[in-house]
Amino acid sequence: MSVPKWVRDAVFYQIFPDRFANGNKENDPYNVKPWLEKPSITGFHGGDLQGVIQKFDYLIDLGINAIYFNPIFQAASTHRYDTYDYLSIDPILGNLNDFKELIKIAHDHQVKVVIDGVFNHCGRGFFAFNDILENGQDSPYLNWFHVKNLPLDAYSHGEAKNYLGWWGYKSLPKFNTDEPEVRKYLLDVARFWIELGADGWRLDVPNEIDDDEFWAEFRSTVKSANPDAYILGEIWDGNPRWVGDEHFDGLMNYPIRDAVFDVIKKENGVSQFADRVEELLEAYPFENVQSMLVLLGSHDTRRIRRKLDGDMERVKLAYLFPFVYPGAPCVYYGDEIGLDGGKDPDCRRGFPWDTSLWDQSMLNWIKKLIEIRHQEEALRRGEMDRIFVDEQCYVFKRYTADESLIVAFNFGEQPHRVEIPTLNSGNGKISSLKDLISGQEFHAENGIVRFDISTLSGMILKSIG
Repeated sequence: MSVPKWVRDAVFYQIFPDRFANGNKENDPYNVKPWLEKPSITGFHGGDLQGVIQKFDYLIDLGINAIYFNPIFQAASTHRYDTYDYLSIDPILGNLNDFKELIKIAHDHQVKVVIDGVFNHCGRGFFAFNDILENGQDSPYLNWFHVKNLPLDAYSHGEAKNYLGWWGYKSLPKFNTDEPEVRKYLLDVARFWIELGADGWRLDVPNEIDDDEFWAEFRSTVKSANPDAYILGEIWDGNPRWVGDEHFDGLMNYPIRDAVFDVIKKENGVSQFADRVEELLEAYPFENVQSMLVLLGSHDTRRIRRKLDGDMERVKLAYLFPFVYPGAPCVYYGDEIGLDGGKDPDCRRGFPWDTSLWDQSMLNWIKKLIEIRHQEEALRRGEMDRIFVDEQCYVFKRYTADESLIVAFNFGEQPHRVEIPTLNSGNGKISSLKDLISGQEFHAENGIVRFDISTLSGMILKSIG
């Protein structure tokens, strides 16, 4: 299986392009919204590719080494999931030279770039759909979509009736991927951007193209352009069907997100949480587990700060888990500085570059987690085994042949004493442990290591002798 090895060492940063940074005001629309104005469905705020380029030092300082971009192709909306030109960068974001410059600066800093592929549906301005609107029965593109009758009713209020639209939206006509010309077009797009330097595709709602043959062709096309390209599927329920040689390298691990929030919000017990995350670990081949994107927020969800009612200690505890669980952790832009927001479009606010608006404690926490993740091979590549679980704490081991770490969580409202027998590490028996987060050291007595773990906190413990 051609699963890219770099993903297991990656820390991703998701960028919603219109809201991260405005680096070139000359490509702003005339009616651009104030940068920090609360976002609406339709308003553009002026973020662009040059903004990312100009803020690249910030990303390097943060420590990330992979970026996932929401769609960057020409479209009519701020989210750009209604693409109408798959071969052009949206002019509001820049141009092809900006893309090439971004790829170069990223690769010069050993940062991978994954872009969003929307292949289930397009926008009404897509050339083939527009041709049907203009030419009706005489259009050569009738078979590119699921047309029921003509003329197409594409702009009145209400759901799409005489053609298929994604979830009934008239603005998002669904491709007919059974049509050979459609398949060829989409596969050519997939190859085009990989050959231009993109390091992979994040695939929007790929389960809605319920066609194993199409995805096998897609995988073959992408891997032939770059065998090390990453193919990531947006599958919310974590169905193992979608990983493997015929489909995707990994999935957006929303089930892990759900499990983390359930235990922190007391909607599930700690034992249930441990059972769930270990069940998900066993659901896939381990190389695919290592290629999962482990996220706590995205452009489709309420901000973690809002999700956890502004309790930043719980936010920090939640963010610890993606960095100690197998897979590639992902930080949604702005989460690292405590950016707030409700359901979309509010979760897509402009990044506030005034540092007085930042939660510095949160930023330092994320930097620390990223630093530890990069330093410790066992967190990036190691197996995971439970040590014990009780009503408050979950303790497990991450280990390779050469090193071992103990990870401990206290989800309870009181401090908790943990006692574990000395364990074998890759270099022999663990007799003393150091918490890589706090720097505290704990020493074994009579074959037992004892340590106190504070309320709503976690530890990453490494052998020091």
